Amino acid sequence: MSPSASVPRGHLEMGGEGGAGSGLVLRLEKHLAEAGPSSDIFVVEGTSGDDGGVPELIGLMGIHGLPFYRSDRSGGCFGPGGLISSDDVVIIKVNSQWDERGGTNTDLVKALIGSILDHPEGFVGEVVIADNGQAQFGAKGYGGSFSWERNNARDPSQSIERVVASYSSSHRVSAYLWDNITMRRVREYSEGDLEDGFVVGDVENPRTGVRVSYPKFRTRYGTHISFKLGLWDRERRRYDGERLKVINVPVLKSHRIFGVTASVKHYMGVASDKLTAQLGIRTHNTVGSGGMGTLLAETRFPTLNILDAIWVNGNPLAGPRTPYDAATRVNVIAASRDPAALDYWAAKHILMPVARYKGYSDTSSMDPDSRASGSFGDWLRRSMEELNRAGIQATIDESHMNVYVSILGK
Repeated sequence: MSPSASVPRGHLEMGGEGGAGSGLVLRLEKHLAEAGPSSDIFVVEGTSGDDGGVPELIGLMGIHGLPFYRSDRSGGCFGPGGLISSDDVVIIKVNSQWDERGGTNTDLVKALIGSILDHPEGFVGEVVIADNGQAQFGAKGYGGSFSWERNNARDPSQSIERVVASYSSSHRVSAYLWDNITMRRVREYSEGDLEDGFVVGDVENPRTGVRVSYPKFRTRYGTHISFKLGLWDRERRRYDGERLKVINVPVLKSHRIFGVTASVKHYMGVASDKLTAQLGIRTHNTVGSGGMGTLLAETRFPTLNILDAIWVNGNPLAGPRTPYDAATRVNVIAASRDPAALDYWAAKHILMPVARYKGYSDTSSMDPDSRASGSFGDWLRRSMEELNRAGIQATIDESHMNVYVSILGK
């Protein structure tokens, strides 16, 4: 692993878009924060998702002080301050609402599961792939699916269901499509309600207007999960919030309403749009006022965000739907604990350069520096402010960002 040479951020090289190692090459530069507090962003170039990119990312994180694995022993990618313990229950939050290049790359998801299972202490926990496609809109008009015929992968037939099947015979790996419960309002386990469904708050946030909602469900292996409060122990009647981890894995792409969809917007798949609509305000309508920042802060903040920028949609007039022929291959994955910083950096240094390369001169809808009301830059800032109010480190100021870059195979 070696950091990339310093070159202008957003510099493009054309390598063709056919083979596994080809595509639009973005030479992304390392950048160190000029002031604190700072947020770290870890970037791997030249990855197709199933070629060692995830281990490379985990190694890069370890080199720069963020071990992926929690362990009493200390090493490059493991240590007492690591993110994932050997007995954790890990929700991998994906995008399931769209097929083709609109959904999370399933090669990336498969590699991530493999890395979790390769925990140096031996993984004895559970992995759950999950999303709420809202049972509406999406590729077929009925919301999300884990069995699309056309997927974002080297093998287009590799659906999330097939990924799960490849592991579930020997490990506790499953999937739960929250679309199936998105119309069912429930109470918390501690209130005596064991039904799967969505818990919906009683009041709207005075700043963003969102009414917070989140899933509560039982996995294939009998584990009771409250997305907000953690793992429910029926015998002891208490939650374990420490062992529930969320890895947020969105696709980087344009959004015809909100400009950009990435880590922050991806939390729309945590809420129930239909239940909140029945109560007066659709969650989706609060994105522009910072509602996703409220959801991130008041449900379960992701342990890590891994941004899928292997294939991106750089068309400012389209998205989030992304057919195969509408995507541009850039072969990048990036991670951060700060979703706002990650989205700011990726929009500015990946999505906007791709849009310009594709011939779109007006990239203002993607501009994270925009202050126009309702723009991506405006609602990203509002979301960041919600995180800051909750005491969570988040920034959209590049002088407070460290960016570490590795090129796979170099």
